[in-house]
Amino acid sequence: MPEQSIPAALDVEVSSDRFVEAYRLMVLARSFEDKIAALFRAGKIKGGVYLGRGQEAFSVALGLQLDQAKGDIFAGLIRDQGGRMAFGEAIDDAARTYLGSVEGPMRGRDGNIHRGRPTEGMPAMISHLGASVSVVNGMLIGKRLQGKGDCIGGVTAGDGNMSTGAFHEGLNQAAVEKLPLIVAVADNQFAYSTPTKSQYACEDLSSRAEGYGVGAYSIDGTNLDECLRAFQDAAEKVRAGEGPQLIVGKLLRLSGHGEHDDASYVPDSVRAGKYGRDCNEVARAMILERSFACEEELAEIEKLATEQVEESVSRAQSEKSPSPVTDDWKALASDSPAKG
Repeated sequence: MPEQSIPAALDVEVSSDRFVEAYRLMVLARSFEDKIAALFRAGKIKGGVYLGRGQEAFSVALGLQLDQAKGDIFAGLIRDQGGRMAFGEAIDDAARTYLGSVEGPMRGRDGNIHRGRPTEGMPAMISHLGASVSVVNGMLIGKRLQGKGDCIGGVTAGDGNMSTGAFHEGLNQAAVEKLPLIVAVADNQFAYSTPTKSQYACEDLSSRAEGYGVGAYSIDGTNLDECLRAFQDAAEKVRAGEGPQLIVGKLLRLSGHGEHDDASYVPDSVRAGKYGRDCNEVARAMILERSFACEEELAEIEKLATEQVEESVSRAQSEKSPSPVTDDWKALASDSPAKG
């Protein structure tokens, strides 16, 4: 299947306000993760740090199509800080989890990336990545049985994730049940250090959708305009009962697999290619070119993002870690955080 960019004739319009809001979230996610990376290098964060640098446009575009207040579901992975924030995750939740604060949603436990609030539509990230599809399937079926069939779900994956059996079983189930599910696959060209040419033989991962009876898109994941239009169109289709939609975004992870990885296996030719662009820079240039906002307004967005991140991280650093003696050791903060 040839690559399918979103055709100009498609009746999908994205407002300038939505475009600028998406950029604000992209900047906030980037600012937060830059801060977390610095803290990791300073030895102030335990465990791994995995950044979504270069994936913000694709992730945010999905999160903006989901409405947490209406019961929608968002299952993000380790590179979906932008999508989480777009869906409604508080920056304090992220900072507190990375820094082990007892005030966070996981009460300072369960690692620094396995955070979520399932009762609010945000299941925690699962290290067995392909399993997230079936988890969201189950949540959507549960809502259907409760008479809440107007809710939709979004789940994210990577090109490596799409090679797992759990992913294919989940996608098949979603298709058979005609679930209102958007599956966003960030084809970042490497599953850790394994290049896509060693992962799959098809021309484009979106071609796999046809075998399951699932709608498909293949887009430039570095282009915020394409991302917003594709996810908006997909959301309209799943809400109209047309079943699951698969969106493959071509992009490049602009950092290593984690902050422990220098990504020396990525050829310079790939970095310099079309999908090696920084989506934040591309979006910023689009906003200015289209007069959606001026330079001063964008500078203010960027300044406020930095301030918000600093305030949130400072707050989390001042809070207590969990106490093995006094804490209520529930698995999740389903009501209010335990006090240690």
